[in-house]
Amino acid sequence: MNVWEAAFLGLIQGLTEFLPVSSSGHLVIFQDILGLDEPGLTLEVLLHFGTLFSVLFVFGKDFLALLNFREDRKQRYLIYMLLAGLVATGMIGILLYNFAGILFGSTLLVGFMLLFTGGILFLLTIIPEGKKQVTDMKVKDAIWIGLLQGFAVIPGISRSGSTIMAALWRGLDRETAVKYSFMLSAPVIFGATLLEIREMIVVGIEQVMVLNYIVGGLVAFLAGILAIKVFIRALASQKFHYFAYYCWAAGSLVIIISLIRL
Repeated sequence: MNVWEAAFLGLIQGLTEFLPVSSSGHLVIFQDILGLDEPGLTLEVLLHFGTLFSVLFVFGKDFLALLNFREDRKQRYLIYMLLAGLVATGMIGILLYNFAGILFGSTLLVGFMLLFTGGILFLLTIIPEGKKQVTDMKVKDAIWIGLLQGFAVIPGISRSGSTIMAALWRGLDRETAVKYSFMLSAPVIFGATLLEIREMIVVGIEQVMVLNYIVGGLVAFLAGILAIKVFIRALASQKFHYFAYYCWAAGSLVIIISLIRL
C-alpha cells in the first residue's frame, strides 16, 4: 500500500463515517467489488482515531462542558442520557457480534441495507422537528436512539442517519438530535479502536509504512470534520433526500452486480 492508497482509505473512512451512507457498508463494497485488500490493523486504528478526533474537534466545547457535571445539572443529565444510550448500543452490539463474519461477508446484504438506509434518510426530510432539548429527554428516548445505533453495526445501515431519525422521531429538536447523536458516537468509535488495538498487540505492530499510516489518519480526521459539517448543514436545510437517492442508486447497483456474480 502506497501513501496515495492510504490517503484514499482515510478519505473514504472520514467521509462515510459521518455522512449518512454507512462507512462499514462502503468498506465491504470497496474490498469485495473493487478488490481492495483490507488495510493493516495499524492503519485501521489510526483511521478510527482520526474520525474520533473529528467528533472531538467539532463538539469539543460540548465534551468539555461535561466535566462541569457536578455543578451543572444539564451536563449531569446529558451524561445519564449518553450512558443509557450506550448501554442500549452495547446490548445490540453483543447480540450481533457473533454474526459479524456473516454480516461483513455479504456484499448483497450491504446492497439491501443501503436501500433501507435510503428509506431512513428520506424519512428525515418529512419527520417534523420536535421541541425536546437534553433536559426534556427521557431514558426511553436515549434507549431508542442507542438501539438504532447498535443496529447500525450491520454494514449498509447508516449510524448517523439511524440515530438522527430515531432522535427526531422521539421529538428532539434538530440541534439536540445532532449533538446527542454525534456525542453518542464518540465512545463507540473509541471502543472499536480499543478492540483493534488489542488485536494489533496480539498479532504484532507493523513497523513499516509509518508515513502512510500518519497520512491516512490525518486525511480521515480532516475528511471527518468536513463530513460532520456537511451533515449538519444538510439536516438544517432538509436536503437529506440527496443522500437517500445516492443510497438507493448505490444499493441497487451493488445488488445487481452481486446477483450477476452468483
